[in-house]
Amino acid sequence: MIRVLLVDDQPLIRSGFRALLDLEDDIEVVAEAADGAQGLELTRQHLPDIVLIDIQMPVVDGIEATRRIAADPALAQVHVVVLTNYGMDEYVLDALRAGAAGFLVKDIVPDDLVHAVRVAARGDALLAPSITRKLINRYLTAQPLPTVADTGLDELTGREREAVTLVAQGLSNDQIADRMVISPLTAKTHINRAMTKLHARDRAQLVVLAYESGLVTPRTS
Repeated sequence: MIRVLLVDDQPLIRSGFRALLDLEDDIEVVAEAADGAQGLELTRQHLPDIVLIDIQMPVVDGIEATRRIAADPALAQVHVVVLTNYGMDEYVLDALRAGAAGFLVKDIVPDDLVHAVRVAARGDALLAPSITRKLINRYLTAQPLPTVADTGLDELTGREREAVTLVAQGLSNDQIADRMVISPLTAKTHINRAMTKLHARDRAQLVVLAYESGLVTPRTS
């Protein structure tokens, strides 16, 4: 059973998401919170698999709440998914840097929401690759990140660097395996080893590091 905590200051959003998720046999909404501080308290209380959290909230905003969850060793198994109202949100990279596993736009279609929750719970793929790639590329094209010299990428093997590049492009493990002509298990092994060497919490942090290091550059189309 995938246990989900909803954190949003709009009751209508919370009730809508709960209604959709509670229809699924393998997903349970364990609690709801109306602000980031309450969200943190309930995260520690319920230890959900997924926290769906809005960015702009009273008391503690979603990015700061995400940062605190990611920094707490007791919450290492909690995956935070940030919710946004905007097609291109200026907070996207801040959320990923804070430790979010991914993000969703609030007008996502129901089937995609359910799929995203399951993907995030597995922890083996970045959420909604096409949406994530599009938003990150658009944001970085508008406001390029400074190149970070010391990223630790020199510790990676050639195959691990290739895998990180494909992760940053939004590909799933199966797609990476096809591109690299290896098995999905081997692809996952390359990615996990890269995460360990780079001290990345999850795939989302690999994406940020790939862009910041210049390993991947934004596409303009």
